[in-house]
Amino acid sequence: MEENKSSEIHASENPHKITLKEASDEFLLYIKDVRGLSVNTVTGYEEDLKHLQEGLGCDFPLEEVKLDSIRNCIGNFSRQGYKASSINRFIAAVRSLFAYSKKFHYIKSNIALEVKTLRLPSRLPRYMTQKEVDQLCSEPDRTPLLWPARDKALFEMLYSSGCRISEIAGLKISDFSSGYSSALVLGKGGKERYVYFEKDAQEALKLYLKEREDKLGNRSSAVKSLFINQKGSALGSGGIRYILGRYSGLEGTNHPVNPHAFRHTFATQMLQSGADIRIVQEMLGHSSISTTQRYTHVTTAQLKEVYNQAFPHSGKKD
Repeated sequence: MEENKSSEIHASENPHKITLKEASDEFLLYIKDVRGLSVNTVTGYEEDLKHLQEGLGCDFPLEEVKLDSIRNCIGNFSRQGYKASSINRFIAAVRSLFAYSKKFHYIKSNIALEVKTLRLPSRLPRYMTQKEVDQLCSEPDRTPLLWPARDKALFEMLYSSGCRISEIAGLKISDFSSGYSSALVLGKGGKERYVYFEKDAQEALKLYLKEREDKLGNRSSAVKSLFINQKGSALGSGGIRYILGRYSGLEGTNHPVNPHAFRHTFATQMLQSGADIRIVQEMLGHSSISTTQRYTHVTTAQLKEVYNQAFPHSGKKD
């Protein structure tokens, strides 16, 4: 309460009007250092707020920004062919900036609350069939493009656990239980949860760890990250995308997928096999069950199979 009062007094006595750039820089620092948002989120907000600064000018006083000015920026995005999801991200960034500025009394009213997001087309998450998963996970054995043992372990673990790419990239050997059947991962918002690995993933991981130890030699215990590149440095999210791109591209299966497809497949198969949606929510680290409910769709083949089994006149002759 005292902090809010002091901020109000400071704002009212300070003749300097905070500019759009000053407010944006302060806000970005806040979400990075105080709220602890991910690097990708902060970078995305920074890019979106730069668009607003380019449209109005970096030195434009924040409190003089009008609702029509924000809507004009959105209109420019539409004319330039931006996707609705990109425009909504821009709107979210502007809303957050103005909410922050209102909280610290840089502005008297939050005009951004009146900006409405665009309706997105309903899309089901892209997931793989069991045949596609099996083919991709065995591709490093058939086509040794990079580091086959590592790459096979990477694919098996992504599929088996439903982890986000950043969670797999952040894994350390010390995060695992004995036998490598489970691990503690750090998810979005700094939330920890346990994920699990079935036997194929465990066996692939053990083979990779043996090669990892041979490659690193005396450095093995000093390198904490589980997945490393050929030089012995931690493998990041970009490296994982590159590896998957090689094996699912023209040199491999020729069915390009992104790392998130493993997560979608994990969730879909768990729910279609009868797992409780609340359990799947916990395994995926979703904060809202509505996010998990996207995976409750079923395939046409499954619907047809259930229909043929249940309906009494489904083509059966007396």
